[in-house]
Amino acid sequence: MRQTIVRDVSDLPTYGYGPRSGPWWGAMGFMALEGMGFAIAIGAYLYLYAVNPTWPISAAPPDLWPGTVETVLYLLSVIPNEYTSRVAHRQDLRKTRLMLIVMALIGIALLILRGFEFAHLNTRWDNSAYGSIVWLILGLHTTHLATDVGDTVVLAVLMFTRHAKPRRFSDVTDNVFYWNFVVLAWLPLYVLLDWVPRL
Repeated sequence: MRQTIVRDVSDLPTYGYGPRSGPWWGAMGFMALEGMGFAIAIGAYLYLYAVNPTWPISAAPPDLWPGTVETVLYLLSVIPNEYTSRVAHRQDLRKTRLMLIVMALIGIALLILRGFEFAHLNTRWDNSAYGSIVWLILGLHTTHLATDVGDTVVLAVLMFTRHAKPRRFSDVTDNVFYWNFVVLAWLPLYVLLDWVPRL
């Protein structure tokens, strides 16, 4: 006689936090791919730096103030970002809404600063190999920044609608996780773009 064992899983949660969440693993894979993209771009920059007798090529180093202000704001943003994760884990809707708005405003401020940074690179993308690689690296990071800001805005809007269900709090913590990646990715890029040309 053949027996079929069946387990009732209807009581299991339909979402989780961190590694117990499918989207978290998706974000991990996405960050691994993006990290390799940054590594390749950094490698290209360092190769061009090594084979050219003068660096930067036909340009002054970027102005320091936009990148430095951005770096300070990125580092400070880790504090409200981590608080956002805590209130989302507690499923505190009011505080999660507030913190998503705060993080969206920080992201928008950083995008505005990034516009100033592009304007103060002191080179065009088509000026030289130096200009091309600098614009490429800054453009790559800007894409990640804009993606996270867009995700934060969408989550903030959803939290003010009927879609503000427990599963959304898990999405918020995944967004916090990705923001930390955006911050960590920027730190070596800041050194590379703003300080290496001054060596």
